[in-house]
Amino acid sequence: MKVVTNGKETRYLVDTNAIIDAQMGRIPAKGLQFLGSVINEHFIISFVTYIEVLGFKDVPQTTQDFVELAEVVKIDKAIIDACVELRKCKK
Repeated sequence: MKVVTNGKETRYLVDTNAIIDAQMGRIPAKGLQFLGSVINEHFIISFVTYIEVLGFKDVPQTTQDFVELAEVVKIDKAIIDACVELRKCKK
């Protein structure tokens, strides 16, 4: 999970692995408690996570309902360009 700060509040971007690991019981109790507190407030997922979690046949309704609670970050050219520049800085 990554922290997203807009100057007023701290929100978290929850990734696919966190969602799947929580559903599979792979997160320790303390981590699961933290994830629960994040989700109870307000959480964000990327469009990639949305696709990865819901892009299977027979996704349980509870999972679909859970994903629908999230704010989904959509992508546009500006986001793509920013990602490209960030990757260049790291390599």
